[in-house]
Amino acid sequence: MPDRAAEARARMVEAQLLGRGIRDAAVLGAMGAVPREAFVPPDLAAAAYGDGPLPIGAGQTISQPYIVALMIEALALRPGDRVLEVGAGCGYVAAVLARMGAQVFAIERHAALGETARTRLAALGFTSVHLRVGDGYAGWPEAAPFEAILVSAAGHAIPEALKSQLKVGGRLVIPVGPPGGQTLLRLTRRGPDRFENTDFGPVSFVPLLRGVGVADSP
Repeated sequence: MPDRAAEARARMVEAQLLGRGIRDAAVLGAMGAVPREAFVPPDLAAAAYGDGPLPIGAGQTISQPYIVALMIEALALRPGDRVLEVGAGCGYVAAVLARMGAQVFAIERHAALGETARTRLAALGFTSVHLRVGDGYAGWPEAAPFEAILVSAAGHAIPEALKSQLKVGGRLVIPVGPPGGQTLLRLTRRGPDRFENTDFGPVSFVPLLRGVGVADSP
């Protein structure tokens, strides 16, 4: 019997990622292996490999596959890198990062989403992901410094706490700006107080919020 999910992943990689210029072999391999359908609500599993975001509850979404690939490729990861992810959501991006050999520290402000993601990642065998419910603006100082930081929500500015937790030479990828005017930026730390910006173009993300949404539910 054909593995329809595997076939859908292969088509997604070919059309949506390679077809739009994603070339990092580790990104392509990880996204061709991680079962995206396991990270969406069961009634949306058939749409998991569509070319767009999907709702996951609590007003949050799992990003379009191409955007996930673009952001992770921009991190320029190496196996063993310590990566902070802010806005873990359903856990899919953390799973892709872990599949690439990263040690992942993921933060989710919505308690119910975070607990569900933790359970799901453990069940799927992603043991190199450390996930906690918390305020992403504060980062994870006791686990810093990080070679890479990925923020899966849009801030009006780049939080200073995240910049301070980036290693010299490290990369921080974050959407910045108000709804309708967001752009994807990569901040590379060149020295203690010196950062270099790269603009990857317009994107659309849910806002990066302060605090912990302990009362939220999926």
